[in-house]
Amino acid sequence: MSCSAVARKQDLPPPGGYKPIPFKRIPAKQFFSGYAMFAGYIGMTTGACYLYYLNYKQVKKHEIEMRSAKMAVYPMLLAERDREYLKQLRRNRDAEAELMKDVPGWEVGTYYGEKVYKLLPPDTLVEPIFHEYYAHTDPIAWYQRAYIKLVS
Repeated sequence: MSCSAVARKQDLPPPGGYKPIPFKRIPAKQFFSGYAMFAGYIGMTTGACYLYYLNYKQVKKHEIEMRSAKMAVYPMLLAERDREYLKQLRRNRDAEAELMKDVPGWEVGTYYGEKVYKLLPPDTLVEPIFHEYYAHTDPIAWYQRAYIKLVS
């Protein structure tokens, strides 16, 4: 049997031809009219504005309360910071006195009895530099203060 002996069926259109191709516009189903859409938009916007206003009032009230609390506590925090600063200066002075007690002619706050700052009045506070302030503290505390990182 050869290849030409096998009957082949040719693909032809169905009897009566193909259906016509639909090309006319089919409009979408309308659930709302234009007026209903505008009314819905205005209603939703009004409702959202009202809810936003309620939330805004609560947030603003909380902000005012927090600001008032900060203003009430702030002077006390400044006073505590200043007290700790003076305490550390006293600790530095006491540590210098203890460290140099065996050195003859050494006076605390001077360089072998000679004033370091000659033109300042006697009771003037000279703020030390960072390294002098932390000179007699734990190195870990110095490192943490020197390389402070705000971690969230």
